[in-house]
Amino acid sequence: MATKDFDYENFAQNLAAQAQELVPQDFNDAQKQYVINTLGNFAMLSGKALAEDPNLNFNADQSITITQIIAEWSFHKSVDLIRSGIPQQYWDPVMQKIAYTIFEIAKQTFSQGLPHDKILELVEHHVKKSYLEAITELKNKGAIDEGLMEFAASQSNMDKMAQEMQQPANAQAGVPMDNGELPPLPTAPNIPTEMPKVDSKVLKLATVAMLFKKLNQDKVQSILNKFDPQDAEAVIRYMRMPDLIDRVGGANALRALQEIKTTLPRNTQLTPNKVILKLKKFGSKYSSKDLDTILIRERMGVKRLVFNAIEGKYYDKMPPRVASIVASHLTDSV
Repeated sequence: MATKDFDYENFAQNLAAQAQELVPQDFNDAQKQYVINTLGNFAMLSGKALAEDPNLNFNADQSITITQIIAEWSFHKSVDLIRSGIPQQYWDPVMQKIAYTIFEIAKQTFSQGLPHDKILELVEHHVKKSYLEAITELKNKGAIDEGLMEFAASQSNMDKMAQEMQQPANAQAGVPMDNGELPPLPTAPNIPTEMPKVDSKVLKLATVAMLFKKLNQDKVQSILNKFDPQDAEAVIRYMRMPDLIDRVGGANALRALQEIKTTLPRNTQLTPNKVILKLKKFGSKYSSKDLDTILIRERMGVKRLVFNAIEGKYYDKMPPRVASIVASHLTDSV
């Protein structure tokens, strides 16, 4: 039966409004609007189907969670698409494939009554699979080359945001955690029109824990090693909470991410010299033969960027922002 008490329009608009503050600041206005519109449209469409389709049998809480999952992944993968360099005319088909996949997997897993963590794990697996299939299909049709396909496949805004959180989490004032007890978490409202007041740091650490549950544990540990020990311990214990996602809620998490983003340092002076220095440091670790092997499947422009930088020169046919992304991709993936 249809879910009569799910105000999907208000919910979708609320999620889209909160996403405005989370869109990467280096995106231009058109790119930012694409991310917001994509999230809002898919949240609205899925919410409408869940609320009005008589063949679906989900309650309001389940409908909210499914819509929330679709909105969150729509945000991350639209950001990944923009950063990938894939031409804009191919963005919508890729995003439609991803949104359809999430909706179908969520419907099946919720109908089967799977645990929440297992549902999120399966959704993440199929999101990555459908994204890779979609960009591989573009490559096979000749729309993009193999180098661009591989660069697009390496994008993960979800991982990037988790890594960035280590800086603001460390910077927050300490919260007493005597006798090993964790501060209380907020309870997520059904349709968040007004956020409950909750300790800002607690919400941030819990949100970090939510993201960390999706990452490889070795990567999580390397990030936690840079945290204040007390904060790291809190994050670990939050990660062990079976109902963490339900207690925090997507809307509260978005609010925490918004607050975190405002504290992140911004590189306002992106210059070719900084790219050169980064790539020279990268190149200094390898012999010329090793670099040839590492870069064998990269596009010619990437190879020229690297070898020019090693010689102290900038490959001026590549914009500094794109070159910086390439440099980060190389240093993080090798």
